Amino acid sequence: MDSKDNLVIFDTTLRDGEQSPGASMSKDEKVRIAKALEKLQVDVIEAGFAISSQGDFDAVQAIANTVKESRICSLSRAIKGDIEAAAEALKGAQAARIHTFIATSPIHMEYKLQMEPDQVMDQAIAAVKLARGLIDDVEFSLEDASRTEFDFMCRVTEAVINAGAQTINLPDTVGYSDPSEYGDMIQRLLNTVPNADKAIFSVHCHNDLGLAVANSLAAVKAGARQVECTINGLGERAGNASLEELVMAIRTRKDIFPVQTKIDTTQIVPISRLVSSVTGFPVQPNKAIVGANAFAHESGIHQDGILKFRETYEIMKAEDVGWSTNKLSLGKLSGRAAFASRLEELGITFDSKDDFNQAFTRFKELADKKREIFDEDLQALVSDVQIGAQDDAITVNDLEVLSKTGQLPTAKISIRYKDKDHQSEARGDGAVDAIFNAIEKLINSETKLQLYSVNAVTEGTDSQGEVTVRLEKDGRIINGQGADTDILLASAKAYVNALTLMRNPGRLHPQLGGV
Repeated sequence: MDSKDNLVIFDTTLRDGEQSPGASMSKDEKVRIAKALEKLQVDVIEAGFAISSQGDFDAVQAIANTVKESRICSLSRAIKGDIEAAAEALKGAQAARIHTFIATSPIHMEYKLQMEPDQVMDQAIAAVKLARGLIDDVEFSLEDASRTEFDFMCRVTEAVINAGAQTINLPDTVGYSDPSEYGDMIQRLLNTVPNADKAIFSVHCHNDLGLAVANSLAAVKAGARQVECTINGLGERAGNASLEELVMAIRTRKDIFPVQTKIDTTQIVPISRLVSSVTGFPVQPNKAIVGANAFAHESGIHQDGILKFRETYEIMKAEDVGWSTNKLSLGKLSGRAAFASRLEELGITFDSKDDFNQAFTRFKELADKKREIFDEDLQALVSDVQIGAQDDAITVNDLEVLSKTGQLPTAKISIRYKDKDHQSEARGDGAVDAIFNAIEKLINSETKLQLYSVNAVTEGTDSQGEVTVRLEKDGRIINGQGADTDILLASAKAYVNALTLMRNPGRLHPQLGGV
């Protein structure tokens, strides 16, 4: 490590990333991703928003009790109950942080908060003091900072630093800024606030104009020393600043950035695939760093150049970001010990021996269908097992589909629902439509299908297909996932998974509810 400043990488995949429409994650899935983030060596993991639901509280608590190398953070509005819930959930953490916020822009204060600036100031100070009394590391965010009046921004920043906040976050909440404007704002603030040297300044950028990474990097050049980001740029609306793009830009352009990170870049591709598998949000092929085409060269001229001297067309090595890590891990002759050992390396644990046994049985079934079992297969398999292990899960017992040219396909399905087995038969415009119609005959969910997508987990015709189904009902959006070497069975699993999740109560959105 050289003498450059360390840039704090604050990952909010489990909190802001989960606000992507339908990107709900179970407690076990969040713990799995948190372990992968720890392996990636991120500095801070924002594990959730503890007050939003019992599920979120349990997930924050489980991550706090599990992860040892990264600081664990919970979001809270500037409200007493939120802050106390965050502190309670974080009790087991080796290193903890409360991240509290309130909006400071005129439009938010007038229309959302319906509060005067002085009231916002008082609430911010009180929230920081309360949080600092419970946990020794407090971050304060001025929500919608990029549209906040500069003088008021300076006043609030100075006051909350005096109250005990060690990190000041200045989010571009709606992705409104451009790089030069945003960088200038950070620099002006650092030069104007008299106690700015007593805090780390952070940025949290959204991608509504496609500028989240550019804005974050401009802020780093201007003096910000923490960036808040997500794996694959996941997040509500157009998403957040992408962790992999930020980290690799700083690593590749050491000549222009005055900072370094502690990130183990070889873990980038594995965690990208894990997050994609868990959330059901596929990575677009031309996505920088982690897309399938990121290191592919179609042009003959480019191919020739690469063969002669790699750096003619590659500014980084594929293996540096983990493209070589999807190694063959297990085969059909592998036993329980090898299976358990590989799962442990991937950060996967089970709450009970029965769950492990079920996963091992599924592994053996998969090994009979697939000659090669990769890490991605195991991640998809475990997700499938954990979905089926939920107490109230709707599960597929049996599926038969008849599809013939010139005739409407017919699906016969048996599902377990409310502790009973149910059978149904239906036709549809296609095989998948017939399956969904057969399920709806039994469930009558009154949901609307918004999205159906299929992605191969690995290469080859024997690859598992990972299906994502997005359902909407009464304004609520849920993604369901299912994986199998049989696409039709994977489709049925994904649909009933979405129906299971739809029955669970929704979470409180952190930016709603009157702060």
